[in-house]
Amino acid sequence: MADYQGVRAVITGGAGFIGSHLADALLARGAAEVVVVDNFFLGKEANLADARAAHGDRLTIYREDAADATAMAAIFDRHRPDLVFNLATKALLYSFFNPPGACRVNLDIALVLAELLRAGAYGKLVHLSSSEVYGTARSVPMGEDHPLQPETTYAAGKAAADLLLATYCRMFDADIVTVRPFNNYGPRQNDGAMAAVVPLTVQRIRQGRAPVIQGDGLQTRDFIYVGDTVRGILDVGLAGGLRGQTINLASGIETTIREIVEQLCAAMSYAGGIDHEPARKADVRRHVADTSRFRELFPGFALTPLAQGLRSTVEWYLGR
Repeated sequence: MADYQGVRAVITGGAGFIGSHLADALLARGAAEVVVVDNFFLGKEANLADARAAHGDRLTIYREDAADATAMAAIFDRHRPDLVFNLATKALLYSFFNPPGACRVNLDIALVLAELLRAGAYGKLVHLSSSEVYGTARSVPMGEDHPLQPETTYAAGKAAADLLLATYCRMFDADIVTVRPFNNYGPRQNDGAMAAVVPLTVQRIRQGRAPVIQGDGLQTRDFIYVGDTVRGILDVGLAGGLRGQTINLASGIETTIREIVEQLCAAMSYAGGIDHEPARKADVRRHVADTSRFRELFPGFALTPLAQGLRSTVEWYLGR
């Protein structure tokens, strides 16, 4: 499929989990150039190795901070992108190590990209927010008009960035669309410091340690496979008429953390015990998306079943 034929795109956070898969997909779908800007806080050169090998000089990587306005202006002046995908952030759990930094990074990057867009440095911004801006569900499923009630400084920064970019749409008619992915999982997800439940569980079982459940395990999430998220992002990037809109990107299926851990144990033939720890502070209790807006825009969009996605994820980690 070559529907991005000739497009020049920038991905902030493009060496990370979702960003590197997005780079792969853009290049495979005909992009003339993909420019990755990443400070490698959690991103890895290895995540882009396949793209570099397959596509050579159509991929350019800058080890820069996307919140650095001077550096970003120079990059945009050199490459003249058509489209920007903003995925740069720091992990939610970073909130507990550096609360101001976890918050500020999201707003600072949004401001830089908004100002470059206002100055005409590129044409359209697809901004990746987070379902964490909603906090614990007041009603389910959670639509895009659900109140913003972030529980962590990471989520507060994401919410602030969303509000900031909405003002640029209203004040300057900027072509910005905000996508709120729910809980992603899949190959390349960080399994080191600040790892989420899927890679953390796989890593512990590989190391001969018991998986961990924080709290009672009945807290729920809406899990979506990374390949599905990337396809959704690319559909949004091509679509017209979305200026100023916010769109949930999720499975619409509610799954407990306990179920996820149990499915991973089964996939890895682990029959041992599970360690239980106190609930994490500021943890979201319940999350499940209303995906009707996305499905109206992109009817027939197929999702990877959770069991299949988890098997593929486990196979990737075991074969790495």
